[in-house]
Amino acid sequence: MRTLILVCGEGLGHTSRCIAIARELVSAGHEVHFGAYSYSQELIERKGYTVSTIPSEITLVGEAGKLDLKTSIFETVKKGRFLGILVIKRLIRNVRPDVVISDGYFTGILASISMNVPAYIIMNQSNMEEFFMDRGVSGRILAKIVKKFYSGVFGIVDGIIIPDYPMPYTICRKNISFDDKLMEKVFYSGPVVGKTYGEVLPAQVLHPHVLSTIGGFGYREPLFLKVIKAAEMSPCIHYTLLAGPSVDPGKFTGLPSNVNILQFISDQFPYIKGSEVIIAPGGHSTLMETLSFGIPVLSFPDRDHTEQQNNAYVIAENALGYSLDYSTSSEDILMYLKEIIYNGKFVENTRSMRQLSEQMNGAAAICKLLESSVASSNHVLGRTSWISAPLRRTKNWARKIRAGFLQSDQKYH
Repeated sequence: MRTLILVCGEGLGHTSRCIAIARELVSAGHEVHFGAYSYSQELIERKGYTVSTIPSEITLVGEAGKLDLKTSIFETVKKGRFLGILVIKRLIRNVRPDVVISDGYFTGILASISMNVPAYIIMNQSNMEEFFMDRGVSGRILAKIVKKFYSGVFGIVDGIIIPDYPMPYTICRKNISFDDKLMEKVFYSGPVVGKTYGEVLPAQVLHPHVLSTIGGFGYREPLFLKVIKAAEMSPCIHYTLLAGPSVDPGKFTGLPSNVNILQFISDQFPYIKGSEVIIAPGGHSTLMETLSFGIPVLSFPDRDHTEQQNNAYVIAENALGYSLDYSTSSEDILMYLKEIIYNGKFVENTRSMRQLSEQMNGAAAICKLLESSVASSNHVLGRTSWISAPLRRTKNWARKIRAGFLQSDQKYH
């Protein structure tokens, strides 16, 4: 089986889970080719995989570390980023995949379906329109356009892979919503992470140990400093703080002896396994990695970031940690850490999540799903190799996507 994996390069979470899937596919004897861009492409190449450059689909706009999603969408549309479908179609003709996986890269789905290649989308958010609902009339109009677009894509795709625990344990459950018809396409694979608990040796750190991944840049810096102050109050708890690749750890002077600040860790899993608590934002991939290793979380979702806030809310609701905000004091941070470290709060629950993750084995589950899909497709089409799509199939695809948009329109009337 030949698989083409297309990766949205805006955020390493997409990249890390796609690399995990590729590793599983290769170990099962399959061939993998990537399409990626920016630092995602660089990371995939360093892992030794074949990568073709694809156009970015999103232009991110922000200031002082804060994402302006509305402006980002406007800039993306203005620059015609979604017109990269012709580039993707050329890549598909060259690679000749049996199946395409697209992680947050919608152009890949449109190109694949138009060429009659089975296509699966990986995602942990389906309610992107919520970013615009409270931003005036123009925001509401844009929200409707965005929802019509992705609803149409969901309607034509072969399957929707949610790299998360099944309901009711799903961490991203407040960020996904499908009607009954689309639910037939949804597959909860379980967490898809770069390494499993059994593969990793814990980092050699002093205990009890806390790993903080919130970063010391932009609007996160005050929170970063609060964690340092919390460390000063209780020297018996030891900390590793990641400042971020754009921040010089040397700028933080006069540190207590129980704090170690690093700019970047190429492999965070030993530090995750060696920690009693993880302090992190609300990013989905980070939370999946943490829970798959059975570690409780202090989650500080980014400001005005609905997706992260929803994830953090579920962390608290499922008693896997605390959902906190940037106004939390150093004293309270220390209090929450001590509750987990010394009172064992949430430890039993997170251990159960680790065991569930091991049972589901997300990357292997996705591999089996794709194998089954390709076998079924070959049987139905009566072919054993990739076949380019004639024009009539492109017309069929056009009818499918129009039907998908019409179905989404019905919900507004």
